[in-house]
Amino acid sequence: MNEQIVSTENVHLYYGDFEALKGISMEFYDNQITALIGPSGCGKSTYLRLINRMNDLIPGVKITGKVNYDGKNVYDEGTDTVELRKKIGMVFQQPNPFPFSIYENVAYGLKIAGMKDKNKIDEIVERSLRKAAIWNEVKDKLDENALALSGGQQQRVCIARVLAIEPDVILLDEPTSALDPISSGKIERMLEELKKEYTIIIVTHNMQQASRISDRTAFFLDGNLIEVDDTRKIFTNPEKKETEDYISGRFG
Repeated sequence: MNEQIVSTENVHLYYGDFEALKGISMEFYDNQITALIGPSGCGKSTYLRLINRMNDLIPGVKITGKVNYDGKNVYDEGTDTVELRKKIGMVFQQPNPFPFSIYENVAYGLKIAGMKDKNKIDEIVERSLRKAAIWNEVKDKLDENALALSGGQQQRVCIARVLAIEPDVILLDEPTSALDPISSGKIERMLEELKKEYTIIIVTHNMQQASRISDRTAFFLDGNLIEVDDTRKIFTNPEKKETEDYISGRFG
């Protein structure tokens, strides 16, 4: 049985007076990919960012309910958000490598954390790039600027940067929406490998992608969690009419 890693209990999130999330309760398990699907503006990216407190950076946000990780509510006073975001890493829609070398991008979090052993850093950089399925493409140009890479390569370097600091959970907000199909396919295959070691939560607009790579799928609509279940069941025999209408393309 997969172990529960993260859960939310009756989470409401407000941007000022606007209620963006309406009492969401859900669990996430290790060695699984959970896909969050739903039309634009339904709350899925807001929900994803809630898990590692990225919404804290937006003025006027109010959150009630609990987000549990490692036995604690991450919104408790005294939570170290820097430590939290090491354990719950984030990959964004647009690849966002830093304007330095490929090597320095992946080593960045290690150096910030005070690691000085060059051999150890070298080893982690290589391991992270291998896990991110890009080592063979960049191993001879680690000193080159990461911004010179293609979009798909940049995104995999960003994933390697997250992996280097050894998270438990990886959050991905539409990580392939800016990429071509070949690059997207590489990232999908990589995520299927990574789930052997991590808990992965991915927001995707691409329902084919959700059906291909996720173990569980959650359907959001207007800030509500309509349904969450095994991906095969959501796509072949959903319980709620709204889910069926969305999946069959009647709206969205």
